[in-house]
Amino acid sequence: MAMREEDLKAMIAAAFPDAAVTITDLAGDNDHYAAHVVSESFRGLTRVAQHKAVYAALGGRMGGELHALQLTTAVPS
Repeated sequence: MAMREEDLKAMIAAAFPDAAVTITDLAGDNDHYAAHVVSESFRGLTRVAQHKAVYAALGGRMGGELHALQLTTAVPS
């Protein structure tokens, strides 16, 4: 089962309401995405902690509905 781009973006936006979220379907199969998430809530967190927070927002869907996610995170400049 695949995940729609809109659903992925909505899940991340729900967890980080202030975030600017950009999703790119890397393979055209709704299963391999790149996500760029910019949120003030990442300020002071390590990159690993930022990524863990985004993965937590996906509620365990990695490896199931979502096969691959190329993730980049940042704080607003």
